[in-house]
Amino acid sequence: MDSTTPGLDVLFVLLGAIMVLAMHAGFAFLEVGTVRRKNQVNALVKILTDFAVSTVAYFFIGYGIAYGVHFLVSAKVLTGAEGSLFAPKGYDLVKFFFLATFAAAIPAIVSGGIAERAKFHPQLIATFLITAIFYPGFEGMVWGTRLGFQDWMGATFGSGFHDFAGSVVVHAFGGWVALGAVVMLGARRGRYRKGGGMAGIPPSNLPFLALGAWILSVGWFGFNVMSAQKIEGLSGLVALNSLMSMVGGILSALLISRNDPGFIHNGALAGLVAVCAGSDVIHPVGALATGAIAGMLFVWVFNQCQSKWKIDDVLGVWPLHGFCGALGGIACGVFGQESLGGLGGVSLPAQIFGTGLGVLIATVTGFVVYGVLKAILGLRLSGEEEFAGADLSIHRIGAYPEEEVPSYDISPVLDDPRRVA
Repeated sequence: MDSTTPGLDVLFVLLGAIMVLAMHAGFAFLEVGTVRRKNQVNALVKILTDFAVSTVAYFFIGYGIAYGVHFLVSAKVLTGAEGSLFAPKGYDLVKFFFLATFAAAIPAIVSGGIAERAKFHPQLIATFLITAIFYPGFEGMVWGTRLGFQDWMGATFGSGFHDFAGSVVVHAFGGWVALGAVVMLGARRGRYRKGGGMAGIPPSNLPFLALGAWILSVGWFGFNVMSAQKIEGLSGLVALNSLMSMVGGILSALLISRNDPGFIHNGALAGLVAVCAGSDVIHPVGALATGAIAGMLFVWVFNQCQSKWKIDDVLGVWPLHGFCGALGGIACGVFGQESLGGLGGVSLPAQIFGTGLGVLIATVTGFVVYGVLKAILGLRLSGEEEFAGADLSIHRIGAYPEEEVPSYDISPVLDDPRRVA
């Protein structure tokens, strides 16, 4: 068993990385199903390109900032040759792959908020900066040893900040970065009327939206369970808690939204976002409660965001990831207590402080990065480009090109006796 365990660990983390990679298709289809038809190609291209840029930024810069590891050595060293600082069988390489898919989730989250009116290349620059510098800085504090943060948390609160699978490190961070991006970008033209009303823009394709939610939900079990990163840390509790929180989010969103299909599918994601932090320490009933609160919180904040606060967050990524991620960080400190059936070892003050710090860093990051890019390059498409849609304005092709090209009568050509069959 000692000789096979390294290989099993590699396979375990690799399968997790593949499942989280597949989640990016979920991000894409969730956005495709929500935006108008004239912006669907742009949604697909953004998610894929952001993933590529994120991986490069994280490989050359970000992972080193987070964990002090770089890959600019020989392949023999990377695969764990004797005396190497790298683990056998390339374990550290698949660990990078796994964590790179997490890093790429940040721009994927932001993408949904800024859809339908954002320039393409400034967003790629923002993606590079966030995944190379800002996200790894916070990631290294919580999941690494950077700045002695966790040691200080333990000394101050009696326990470190617990975020097993990224309610705060990934989701809340991405959601609060997105707030800055959305505010700097401004609302879509025509979204809010001068008299104070709001123009309704329904989802363009509910089956695609549902497909995106399903892909994300299935991949999430790799996101959460494989966060153990070693097969010896595998826990069925994480899987069951993820399931219970997901269904809690679905049912509460169903109830509070009065059967709205968009909210119901996003309710599943709200529950999964919220359970990430404490999925390894809370009781399944606590997970169900966490998901139910998250589903209701998402629906309420989304409605407030759109109608009262006039923040045009197209997919509701700030309510979904920002608020529900923060909820998950705090809920871990509540439902993780032994008195409520949890495994213990968590501190509510530590969870509140760590969550608040993550929200603060992410919010500052979003406003600074997108504020600077707005001043230097601009963030928005022109009015004409936005009216035509990002598909034609940026990529020169729509999602349904046969509907956008004039149809010509070719019967004279077919009837020409000179035509060769």
